[in-house]
Formats: sequence, structure tokens, C-alpha cells
Amino acid sequence: MAKKIIVVGAGVIGAASAMALQADGHEVTLVDRAEPCAGASFGNAGAIVNGSCVPTAMPGIIFDVMRMCFQPLSPLSIRPAYFYKILPWLMRFVWQSRSAAASKNAIHLRALTQHAVESWLQLIDKTTLTSFIEEAGWLKVYEREASFSATHKARKLMIDTGTKFDVLGRAEIHDLEPNLAPIFNYGYYQKDCLRIVNPQKLVQAMVDVLLARGGAYKQFGVESIQTTASEVTLLGSAGTLTADKVVVAAGAWSRSLAKQLGDNIPLDTERGYHLVLPESTRGLLNAPVVNGESSFVLSPMETGMRLSSQVEFAGLDAAPDYSRVRSLLPMAKRMLPMLDVEEQSVWMGFRPSLPDSLPVLGFSSTSKNVLYAFGHQHLGMTMGAVTGRIVSDMIAGRNPIVNMAPYRPDRF
Repeated sequence: MAKKIIVVGAGVIGAASAMALQADGHEVTLVDRAEPCAGASFGNAGAIVNGSCVPTAMPGIIFDVMRMCFQPLSPLSIRPAYFYKILPWLMRFVWQSRSAAASKNAIHLRALTQHAVESWLQLIDKTTLTSFIEEAGWLKVYEREASFSATHKARKLMIDTGTKFDVLGRAEIHDLEPNLAPIFNYGYYQKDCLRIVNPQKLVQAMVDVLLARGGAYKQFGVESIQTTASEVTLLGSAGTLTADKVVVAAGAWSRSLAKQLGDNIPLDTERGYHLVLPESTRGLLNAPVVNGESSFVLSPMETGMRLSSQVEFAGLDAAPDYSRVRSLLPMAKRMLPMLDVEEQSVWMGFRPSLPDSLPVLGFSSTSKNVLYAFGHQHLGMTMGAVTGRIVSDMIAGRNPIVNMAPYRPDRF
């Protein structure tokens, strides 16, 4: 039976969910406090990594965190004023880094991401969206044997969960990316992946498809959410909106809405940064490449070469600090000698993250008319289309393609 559904959040998760719900015959309105793709979806590395399974919380991560916090320009930072606010989250995060927990979380991540490519190809089929997505692998490179050897736990999780990858030496790396400096002796490569040439244009085009098929988009900042047995009301400065069902896919801003419904979900934000380098540099790489030792990604995009990096814990209100991402430019130049490192633009955004690296996918504990779909951390683009499939199945009462218990809102 067709429903009137509002999807809150116009990032990739919200847009994909709206498209999937519309394909099921529902009357769908997508809302956001800003324009489409104004949040984390705007600033990512543009990779759809099929079978991605390595959680952020890995065994030994606590020692890495402590070491990096004392390095002036490390890829991880915690603002002193935010430390006590993030401490409960960090304690949960450390608990999830136990070997048993990391292995379990890897299994549940792959359960979703193994469907990433097929779900995206299904979503974009016979639409204008095909022009924004290309086949491309996911390559991580290392100079030193010790650095590569330190990835053995991650690679073992990939093997154990069935994620396919190839271990490469210097010659194989050069064959894939001949413009990289000949300093990388080790790497691993996932072939069955996709890349997004312009994330912002992709998400905007998804909204355009939604509108062309009869859906609606409203710029509406949701401040509170109220439910009855038969409907959901959203209140904001622009008035009220009412629907039969609501999907909360508001990324980093989802926690407060869930809390209003009695669900205290430990969502926090990993602030990420990127720089865009001149458009002339985009042809220097065939696909995104991760510098494993310096923890940044160089990703060729329509607008130029995007350098993405950093995890910063500072909440939603602190001003950006671009010094760390800018400090990576000499390393990027060393990695890709022909790279023009003139900054074209700089950005900071909020990755919505849970301590176990898994998203929240499930109904509110107090209302079966509100469905949560948020917390996709570093894998929003990868899991966008498969999340849309799951959301539409759950709203329809169908069994989704994966067991939903590991992602339930009350798992913490």
C-alpha cells in the first residue's frame, strides 16, 4: 500500500532511500535544512568499495590513537575542549577494537558492502546517473615493508570475510598507476569497485530523477519530531510537515531526532577535510589511490584532484582547522611528482560514525512509523544504494537482503 513518506536528509543515503521508496510506489518528499549534498556526501573520496569490511576500531587502535594525538600534524586529532564530550564514545570505540568484536563487525560490514556495486548499478540503470559513475579499483600503497606488514590484521579480515584483493609489488603498482613516483614497493588492490567522478553532481542528479518521477524536495530544517499511532509530524522554523512514515537519514544531525523519540544512540562526528587541486591534474591517476603511510587519498574527479584526509573530533560547532590537510601537500607532491599543488578549494565536513563502524538501520523503539538510516561513517557512498534497497524493503515489510539485527538502533 502506497504511503506518504518524508525522508530527512538529502545526502547520498537520503537520496538513494527516496529513490528506492519512490520506485516502490510511495509518495516521497525529501527534505534537508540546506541544498542537496551539502554535508558529508559532498566531500568524500568518491569511491564505492565493494566488499569493504575493515572497521575503524581494530585491535591495537588505542595505541595508534595515543601516538597520533601527540603528533602535531597527525591524521587524527581531538580538540581539547571536546575531549570530555567524546570520551564516552571513545571508550565504546576501544571496546569494539577487541579482536572478537572487530571480526564480528567486519562480517556485518561486508554483509552490506558486498552488495554495493550491484546495488548502485541497479539504482542508476537507464538514468542520467550513469554518467557520474565509472568502473575503477581501490588501491592502497606503501613504501616500507614494516608499514605494509602492519596491515596484516586488516588483510586477514578481508580474507576471512571473502573480500577479494590482490597484493602488489612495485611493478604491478606502476602498471596500474604509471604516474606515481617509483617509491611504493607494496600495495593491495580491490578490483571490483566503482568511482564517482563528481559526488555533488551525482546526488543532485539523484534528486532531479526523484523530482522528474513526481517526488518533491523541500528545504526544511527539522527541529523536532512527533509521532502518533498513524502519522509523524516534523516541526521546524518553516512550519510543519506530516507524513505516514519518516526516514531519518540526516547524517551527523540524526542523533538529536532519535533522542526525541527515546533512542539514545551514541552517534558522533568524525570531521573530515579535503583539498581540491587544479582541474589539469585529474588525469594523473586512473582511480583513487590511498597513501597508506600518510593516511590520505588522492582521487581524480571532474573538478580536479581531490586530496582527502583526517579524522578530527571537535563536534558540530568548532571552526575548521585546515592546517593539517594543507600540511599533506608536500607528501602528495612526493607521491605524484607531476601534481600541481595549488589549492583551488578547501572543505570540512562531518562523517556520522558509531563506535562499531556499523550504520543504524531500523525502526525507532517507540514508533514503527520512523525508520533510522544513518551512521555510515567513511562508507556513505559505498553503502548508499544498498541502504536505499534496505529502507524500501523495511518500509514495505519485506525481508531485506541481509539480517538486520546487527544494525538495530538499540544494539548499544
